[in-house]
Amino acid sequence: MTAIPPDINFKKELKKISKSSLNECMQCGTCSVVCSLAPEEKPFPRKEMFWASWGQKEKLIANADVWLCHQCGDCSTHCPRGVKPADVLSAIRQMSYKNYARPKFFGSLLAKPALLPIAILIPVIIIVVILLMAGTFTIPEGPVNYSRFFPHAWLNGSFTLITFVIYGLAASGILRFRKDLQSNFQGLKAKTGFFKSLLQVKNEILLHSKFGNCTTQKSRKIAHFLVFYGFIILLLVTAYAIIAAITHNYPLGLTNPFKMLGNAAALMLTLGLGIMIFNRLFKKDKTGKSNYADWLLLISFFLLTISGIVVQLARLQNWGPAYHLYFFHLVCVWFVIIYLPYTKFAHMIYRILALSFAHSIGRDSPD
Repeated sequence: MTAIPPDINFKKELKKISKSSLNECMQCGTCSVVCSLAPEEKPFPRKEMFWASWGQKEKLIANADVWLCHQCGDCSTHCPRGVKPADVLSAIRQMSYKNYARPKFFGSLLAKPALLPIAILIPVIIIVVILLMAGTFTIPEGPVNYSRFFPHAWLNGSFTLITFVIYGLAASGILRFRKDLQSNFQGLKAKTGFFKSLLQVKNEILLHSKFGNCTTQKSRKIAHFLVFYGFIILLLVTAYAIIAAITHNYPLGLTNPFKMLGNAAALMLTLGLGIMIFNRLFKKDKTGKSNYADWLLLISFFLLTISGIVVQLARLQNWGPAYHLYFFHLVCVWFVIIYLPYTKFAHMIYRILALSFAHSIGRDSPD
């Protein structure tokens, strides 16, 4: 038998993020019993709580079971010692995508509150430099026309290039995570390939079906559903807007179907994020501890959505500070999109990989 030494620093960081007293877990197994999502064989989160208390980083950082958890809070509600297993698993997920962040600088940048000014300053500097290169870093006179301030060719070209570069770098870490998932389930070979497994769990991803099994937080499914599809719809609308700008059919009129779809998506995001923020502020007993990563995601997405709505109104009403508001909105857009693989929104990517892997080895949670 090989002894695996504990990673004390990992345990300290896990306790700091989760605000959980890991050593008070008495391994009663209540958390696993009440969880409706845990597989019958070696269910979570009991074993994860044991590994966490002993600082077993390697068993946790690429553990598919951690991502099968939807943090509904049932386990924390019934924990007799108040150890909050849901918060522990949430913290492990955050530490996981930080561990696999490539380049690691971005993982650290988005994980530390003290570095937030630098994280904001980076997109600000990039946008300013591009505006200077385009020769349009001045407030245009006349009716509001954002393309005169930031030409579409410069905006769309630079944004697309930088996004592809950043996501290309992040992909290496994400692929490493996919490879390392097998390490926690040695001896189990995949019964189906990745893409086939992905298709077989599509309902769980697209319909958020597992959220309905949770009893403590019924509104989580609605909120996540609204944010998930609101974001996807806005991405599709943005892609159409880029094409429209190239074909000189921009800006889109208010009656344009894609403009109407984009506004509907903005309302979906506002409502979904509103529910999440409300629950974290006023239903802390059910949502658990909210840490920096939680609020960074919610606030950045909320500012992105609200600023987008305001910028549209500013253009239609020819508001004086329209271009200043537009600059702020661009910073929000670049902050959210470029940093996506390094913030809590990376859950979408890592969870999909973990779900498809769990299905491929036959480790599905019960329906």
